[in-house]
Formats: sequence, structure tokens, C-alpha cells
Amino acid sequence: MPNKREVAIISAAATKCGEHWDKGIKDLAWEAGVKAVDEAGISGKDIEYLVVGNMSGGMFVGQEHIGALVADFLGLNPIPSLRVEAACASGGIAFSQGCLAVASGLYDIVAVGGVEKMTDVEPEQATSVLSGAMDFEWEAYFGATFPGLYALMAKRYMYEYNVKIETLANVAVKNHFHGSLNPLAHFRNRITVEEALISPMVADPLRKYDCSPVSDGAAVAILAPLEIAKKYTDTPIIVKASVPASDTLSLLKRRDICTIDATVYAANKAFQLAHMERKDIDAVEVHDCFTIAELLAIEDLGFCKKGEASKMVNEGQTYVGGKFPVNMDGGLKASGHPVGATGVKQIAELVKQLRGEAERGRQVNGAEVGLAHNVGGSGGTAVVTILSR
Repeated sequence: MPNKREVAIISAAATKCGEHWDKGIKDLAWEAGVKAVDEAGISGKDIEYLVVGNMSGGMFVGQEHIGALVADFLGLNPIPSLRVEAACASGGIAFSQGCLAVASGLYDIVAVGGVEKMTDVEPEQATSVLSGAMDFEWEAYFGATFPGLYALMAKRYMYEYNVKIETLANVAVKNHFHGSLNPLAHFRNRITVEEALISPMVADPLRKYDCSPVSDGAAVAILAPLEIAKKYTDTPIIVKASVPASDTLSLLKRRDICTIDATVYAANKAFQLAHMERKDIDAVEVHDCFTIAELLAIEDLGFCKKGEASKMVNEGQTYVGGKFPVNMDGGLKASGHPVGATGVKQIAELVKQLRGEAERGRQVNGAEVGLAHNVGGSGGTAVVTILSR
């Protein structure tokens, strides 16, 4: 096996997230793929390997064998193409696997994608499909839903650390503000704390504005060894680390439901491999499937002690322009959560940030290093990726 090579991103692109009634799963994959290839200045013939993140094409649109489908529709045959699944972390895992393929020396140009078409089914069916990301025997079978599980986490967290419901509302308000500046966001409406606090209850204490939407969308990144990437772009984005980790699938087996240990482990390993410290990070994309998840992520990634993320949020530090900008695109909450694509969509946002190409009002000035955090289910899987300009 050749020595490990430094991996870089040549290009990354995403579709707009939302309810794409006029587009199917192939159309979304094609749109993101063509954008990424055009931006990279390559042709489809240059791509040697394809990895696609997809949670449940079979149950959402009746289509399994997603890897072959995307390769066929994008005209990439006969290259090897596979689909990977890790619930809502499918995109993050796909990206991590693509990095390994380049680092190994087996492939020079690798395309990593994520795609999900979720809105073609009724909400009840979407809830049922997503429940497959939890422990079905011990959670879903007894009526648990993801809003319900994260509500349990929120209740315990608020009790343990004396956090008020207004803190969750502040997370939603901030992400909707960032989303309002992002042309690719599912929701571009700004909200107030008062609106968040009186929105319909979903699972106490989580209300409508605490929950990410069901979204359609796709994203693609083109990877190469750093030396080759320099031939295609003057601003290659270096992958310093991309680390997946696992935890128990069900909440009942966790040592602490206020901590996602998979995130803790992946973050510690990623910083070790990147030879960096938390203070080196300029911009962060975290997996805020629910507002409580953003608080947990900030702490589990090691940016502050347990219970202290609420202070950062309430003081406005997590806004662009603050000391610690989080979810500059609006996060899953406002930008959207097409589950299989979310992890790659986060990468595309960080590439834009590190190149200084984000829209006015949500660009982190002088951003040099970014971190992406993608979670599957209630924390059974987590992926932490560190990128550097």
C-alpha cells in the first residue's frame, strides 16, 4: 500500500434544499454533480471513484442501488461506485471514505456525494423511515420518535445545567437569521424569540422552530491529492482530518444522555490527527437536527465545558461576526436536512467560507480553518472533519 497522501478538495457544490416537487433523486444528484465538476474544471472521465451517501432511497422513493444509479445517470460508468449509509451521517461517512480512497494512493480523482429525496412521502411515512436510524426494537417499537428522543435529551440537559427554554429559541433565531442570507437554504424567513416560544409544541420542550425540516437536496465534493488538486485550483482546501466514531444506538444504554460520546471521540481524534487545537478553528458547521443538538455539539466538540454553550448562544457569540460562528448557512434548522446529503452539504459550506466566497453578511472574515460535525440518529454515529485553507 502506498504511503498516505495529503487530501484536498478541488470543488464542492450543493443544490438548494427544500421541497423539490419537480425533481427526482437522479435530477438532484445530477444538478450537484454537474456544478461540482464544472467548478473543478474536470470532465466526468477524470473521476475514478464515486462514493454516495444516502440513508433510505428505498423507502423514500423506492430506489435502492443508489451508487450504480448515480454513476449511470451522471455518465460515469464503468468506474466503481457505491452507496454508504449511516442514517443522517451518511454524507459525512461518504466524505470520510472518499478521503481514505485518495489518501491510500489507489485513486487520484474521487467524487463524494450525498443525496436524499424525502418529500414524496406523507409526513407519517417519513417519520417511520427516519425511525430506522434509532434502535427499532427498544425505541421505535414503543412509539419513540426523534423529536421525542431529543426532547428527553433537552429535558435532562435543561435540568442538569439550569438552562432556560429561551436558550433553545435563541439557537433557532440565530440559524434562521443566517439562513435568510443563504440562497440555498430551505427556510429564509427570520424569526423572533417570541415566535419560537409560541410555535406549536412537537415534543415537550421542543417546538416547531426547534426542529429541522424534511428536505430534498444533494451535494458533491471532488477530492484529489494535494499536488494534483493544485493543478485545478489556486485555493485547494486541505482535509486535515475526517474521523468517524460510534456510540450505542439507543439512549437507554448511554452513560449520559446529555453527551454524545461518538462526537467526543471523533473530535479528539480529529484534532490529534490535524495537529490542531480548538482555538485554531474559525468556522463550525454542527449537526443541529434540533436546537438542543447544537448546544450538545458545541460542548462535545470541546469548545467549552458542559453547560456553558448556553452562555455562548445567549451572548450572541455564535453569530457570524461573533467570537465563535456556528452554522453560517443556517444549519440543518434553516438551511435544511436532506439526511443523506447533509454531511457533504456541510463540507460545501465550509469550502465556500474558507475561500471567502460566502454571501455578504454570513462570511466569516479571514476564515482559515473550519470544522464539520455530522451525526447519525441520536448519536449512534458521528463524523468530525477539519478543513484548512
